Amino acid sequence: MTQKSLAPLGVIAGTGFYDLPELSERESIVVDTFFGQAKCVTGLLHGRKTVFLSRHGVDHSVPPHLVNYRANIAAMKELGVSEILAINVVGGLGPVSGDLVVVEDFIDFTKTRVNTFFDGTTPEGVVHTDMGEPFDQRLRHVWINACLESDVPVITTGIYGAYEGPRFETRAEIRAAQGMGVTVAGMTVVPEVILANELAIPYACISLVVNPATGLGTEPVTIKEINAVIERGSETVKRILSRAAKSLVSKLDSVGAEA
Repeated sequence: MTQKSLAPLGVIAGTGFYDLPELSERESIVVDTFFGQAKCVTGLLHGRKTVFLSRHGVDHSVPPHLVNYRANIAAMKELGVSEILAINVVGGLGPVSGDLVVVEDFIDFTKTRVNTFFDGTTPEGVVHTDMGEPFDQRLRHVWINACLESDVPVITTGIYGAYEGPRFETRAEIRAAQGMGVTVAGMTVVPEVILANELAIPYACISLVVNPATGLGTEPVTIKEINAVIERGSETVKRILSRAAKSLVSKLDSVGAEA
């Protein structure tokens, strides 16, 4: 099995991560899906076809509650993506700014989002998808190992609390989330992870903590603070992503050779 013949890898990123410069033979494409259009960049990453998608657009013009998550994940499926590595930025309920967290579960606090493909408008009808392990364990370990091999500390467990946005959470909301065991608070993983599961695409994300959640820091949350942490941590995250993607190529090549 050659690297170019491997099923494509999907990479989805959010605030502060608007490109994947390491992609070679890159091409910008628009995928028309049943749920709308998705703008992607395709190319090769460590010799493997890779589909990169920026949730908010390259100019960060799309707020989290208006991202067309269904079109994005449907496009990944149509392009043959076999697994998704995602990057997101979050507030910390325990973890501090600059920490990396590989979450293992989520609690959905969103209110208005369409969070399923199976709403009665598609030929499949109503489908109930198991969410016992929404984040693929194999890919979680790929993220964790990529951190360890890069000598970057990583928090290997955690619960993602998904909020509607684009506003930040209130103090009361964060206190309630703490009582429920939430580790990080963000605005994008749900419904993204749900939709990936519905289409049977393994999915795991790494979360960069960019601010203390509301009420847990000494100052109000500001975009200036968030952007400063992203600037300091983005190159490290990209390096970890590169190592994770390379690890997946090696593993898939090994499987192909054994077959």
